[in-house]
Amino acid sequence: MYKDLIAQSEESMKKSLSFLKEELATIRAGKANPKLVDKIQVSYYGTMTPINQVANISVPEPRSIIIQPWDASLVKEIAKAILASDLGINPSNDGKLIRLAIPPLTEERRKDLIKQVKKETENSKIAVRNIRRDANEEFKKLEKSSELTKDDQKKAEEEMQKLTDKYIKLTDDIYKEKEKEILEV
Repeated sequence: MYKDLIAQSEESMKKSLSFLKEELATIRAGKANPKLVDKIQVSYYGTMTPINQVANISVPEPRSIIIQPWDASLVKEIAKAILASDLGINPSNDGKLIRLAIPPLTEERRKDLIKQVKKETENSKIAVRNIRRDANEEFKKLEKSSELTKDDQKKAEEEMQKLTDKYIKLTDDIYKEKEKEILEV
């Protein structure tokens, strides 16, 4: 009975980890990555639309991104949106496409990025712990309503803790990997 609840909790933890990976992919680490512009939205016929839905994004070199809108009239809009974002990159356009030259990171910028990564990682850990808390509360309710024995409740909580420890470690591993990526050059 409680196994279903543990399986659901693990699924939620996996989603939390997946969300963390997506968030960290949008943080610039000195290398060009098309995901850097994923969150940037541009006005397309009055509707705010992600850049990746109105243009081809490619990485021809390790330190440059090329954005080629399907509609040439969007070039200026996309350039404005990039300037307004917190990427810290100046776009250059030739009327047909936009080039983003990824400058090397300064020491100060690296420290800021690591703080940002740490914050995102901590949010992910909090989400995992909240999933554990919710599951443990559910186990207590099941025990009170006699659907679960006291021993089964303890066993379920122990399994939940092992699962939580596993996902917290995975979160830490993702953090270390991103930190290493930011620090290397």
